[in-house]
Amino acid sequence: MSATASAQPLNRSRPYRMARLTGRSLAYCATLVPVALLALVTAPLGGAGAAVARWRALRTGLLGLPPTAVPGRRPGPVAVLGHALLSLLLGAVALLPLGVQLLLVLRGVLYGVVDPGPYDHSWGGPSRGGAWLVHFLVGLPIAAAGLAALIGIAAVHQRLTRRLDGERSPRWLIPTALLMASAGAVLFVAWTRQI
Repeated sequence: MSATASAQPLNRSRPYRMARLTGRSLAYCATLVPVALLALVTAPLGGAGAAVARWRALRTGLLGLPPTAVPGRRPGPVAVLGHALLSLLLGAVALLPLGVQLLLVLRGVLYGVVDPGPYDHSWGGPSRGGAWLVHFLVGLPIAAAGLAALIGIAAVHQRLTRRLDGERSPRWLIPTALLMASAGAVLFVAWTRQI
């Protein structure tokens, strides 16, 4: 009986931890573009140290990761500018799944409010309730995929940020970030040509 009682809190905490990681990753990815733009402006003007401090604060504050040991030497402006450019690319990629989350709210949760009808040719139509329900249910797995993408983007970026602290990173890290940016650009272009 005690084994069941001790296993039960673990099962309850896993969904909580996953929800917390998802929310933190969403917030982290939402800050990538503004922080990268700020770094691109301030790093050449002597603000490289402040930019690195902001990325460390994001990693530890928003993602809740433990701080890394601060290296003896600080990264130079060129390294900070390179990180800012990669951050800007990943932030632009993060706008896609962030937009998916917004669309779930507007076209799923609030479908009947933002689309006044008629619903004769809508998924789930011709009734307003049926169209609303179907749009919401179709949006759920797409939103889940978007949230998973945000977790992945945040994980890649925080590993890139650890490079500023002097930690060695795997060889696949920068090519993966560039591949993500390329895939995001292709997806965005395909999506804009569809509408």
